[in-house]
Amino acid sequence: MTQHKPAKCLSVLGTGSDVGKSIVVAALCRIFSDLGVSVAPFKAQNMSNNSSVTDEGGEMGRAQVVQAQAARIKPHTDMNPVLLKPSSQTGSQVILHGKPIYNVNARDYFKNTDELFKKSAESLSRLQNKYDLIIMEGAGSCGEVNLQNRDFVNFKTALLAKAPVILTADIDRGGVFAQIIGTLAVIPQIHRDLVKGFIINRFRGDPSLFDDGIRYLEKETRRPVLGLIPYYTNIKIDSEDSVPLEILVDPPESPEPDKANIAVIRFPCISNFTDFSPLENDTQVRLHYLTRPRNLAGYNLVLLPGSKNVRSDLIWLKASGWIDPIKTYSTMGGELGGICGGYQILGGMIHDPGGVESIPGSDEGLGLLDLETTMEVDKTLSRSIGTWCNTGDVVEGYEIHMGVTKRMETLEPVIKMTSRNGTAISEDDGAISEDKKTWGTYFHGLFNNTGFRHNLLKRLLPSYSPNESSNLTINEFRNQQYDLLADHFRQHMNVKAIREMVNI
Repeated sequence: MTQHKPAKCLSVLGTGSDVGKSIVVAALCRIFSDLGVSVAPFKAQNMSNNSSVTDEGGEMGRAQVVQAQAARIKPHTDMNPVLLKPSSQTGSQVILHGKPIYNVNARDYFKNTDELFKKSAESLSRLQNKYDLIIMEGAGSCGEVNLQNRDFVNFKTALLAKAPVILTADIDRGGVFAQIIGTLAVIPQIHRDLVKGFIINRFRGDPSLFDDGIRYLEKETRRPVLGLIPYYTNIKIDSEDSVPLEILVDPPESPEPDKANIAVIRFPCISNFTDFSPLENDTQVRLHYLTRPRNLAGYNLVLLPGSKNVRSDLIWLKASGWIDPIKTYSTMGGELGGICGGYQILGGMIHDPGGVESIPGSDEGLGLLDLETTMEVDKTLSRSIGTWCNTGDVVEGYEIHMGVTKRMETLEPVIKMTSRNGTAISEDDGAISEDKKTWGTYFHGLFNNTGFRHNLLKRLLPSYSPNESSNLTINEFRNQQYDLLADHFRQHMNVKAIREMVNI
């Protein structure tokens, strides 16, 4: 039996946060997959509240899920062995190989990362023994000199894997010459030697106007510009950490009468906002994210999303003046939905006796559903299937929550669950009010279910009629977008030079 030769690695690092590293890796994963290469993504440590659950019941960052999908493989927690989920301004929950291990503040986390680096190296080795190419993503800026002795995501992992580095910069934010030349100037020579070229992301306008800029960079750095990637708005890829820029936040305009108008209350600790991506992508839906209290009349549905710190977001709702508009909307017959943390907030008391999310204590929820939640140390992580009780639609989703919610006998469940992590079960999930106008569930990914989504939108907007685009399943839609992404990058990137870097 021949042994699999360890995969080659390519590292995509950045001049800063949000310069497009995740998208570059996703594009490269699809491009190499199109070439017939067995390719997988890897990020030693990610920080995000936008996560997902694998088929094995492990939690990992959304960006690596997207990259795995682009590579046409199943996501696995080895692709993101360490995940930090911020629960406050300075503290995070640490997820290792898909499972939470402790909560920590930033100062204590950075005191010693050696053990986490060792665990991430084990994950990388397993991937290298399974695939032919690993495309690794860095975190933030790879030139943070104050963190170099503690940062294992960027050059430390690239050195371990003997991976050539592509440095990614964002020209849309300005200062691209300082981004690239400055990064090379502050990193040590051993790291500088790994950098083999640059990708300049989010260029607007006529590319020929930047020819002089490319010549200048190549002369000053003695390295090639491997791609000048034009800014795009027509490709829809799930965002990693923030609500997409094109989404309307606190818009001045009122809901539109010929659309299904849906509002999402944007909590400070919002998590898994990609739950709403299928709604964003439907031209017959007008989706607004709201942070400032306003009259909700005119919206067909108001949603409370997931939260990484439920009691903190509940306190924010009260302090910011949201309680009265939400309760008035409910009293006037508006439809309210809650997902995960939003479901808990719709209920009565929320208890955290052990300080799982923050300081120990209890807070009173909105009281719109007769239920009570207690935070517990054990985290529920599962891929789940069930039937939406009110319509009979089969729904698939995933659960990520610390709380256990007790539904009072007066309430009906919203979902009859039939499977969790591949095991047949018969359990109830969520709750729905007697008038069917207020409901909550622990299912993330609910709107990915085409049949359920269409029936919901038809109820909200009687004139709603699915078109060719909205009839696509979520997997069909995603693959269409990954193909568009790969085509876009292929046109503006030197794929041949990148292949030569890894000899593939």
